[in-house]
Amino acid sequence: MEKDRIKQAYLDFVLNEGHPPASVFKLTQMLGGAEAEFYQHYPNFEAIDREIWADFGKQARTTAAAEPVWEGYGSREKLLAFYYTLLEILKQNRSYTLMSLRRSLHRMPGISPRVLDNFRQDFEHFVMDLLTDGRVSGEIANRPIVQDGYPRFFWQQVLFVLGFFAKDDTVNFERTDAAVEKAVTLSFDLVGRNTLDSAFDFVRFLVRR
Repeated sequence: MEKDRIKQAYLDFVLNEGHPPASVFKLTQMLGGAEAEFYQHYPNFEAIDREIWADFGKQARTTAAAEPVWEGYGSREKLLAFYYTLLEILKQNRSYTLMSLRRSLHRMPGISPRVLDNFRQDFEHFVMDLLTDGRVSGEIANRPIVQDGYPRFFWQQVLFVLGFFAKDDTVNFERTDAAVEKAVTLSFDLVGRNTLDSAFDFVRFLVRR
């Protein structure tokens, strides 16, 4: 039994029934295969959900990076492009994504749900690369004491965006698009050079004298 066939059958069942199959046996029975074949690819249904979300993130990154303008973007524009591409993917899969988000994000607000574990790992590696490039270009301030925590800070931004998307009832999720722009602008204002950095530079100058 092929892995993609299992994943698609699971997704189709969730979309049609509004919940996962009652058991692995029930799903493999529908597919005409043995239960053991499922476990060659996944330990449980939650692993399929985690993989689906990771696929959304990977597709968003590769699609955004394939645009001719990508190489000319700074870190802020690249993150915006990622978010807008991700939102288009979520809109194309809105029934599944909204069902999944509303089920998981509302359990413990502010806490990263397990369904996003694989997505989170990939995203934090992606944003670390963006921030490293931004420090080289001067777009991001070099703050050795706090910058190691930036990936976690940006992950909270992802949870905000996904939560906003799950609750957005405007046409084509227009308010979510606006929220993304404002959130990214604020985050890069915070991690970029600002008045506080200038004050620290001035204090260091005085101390050295």
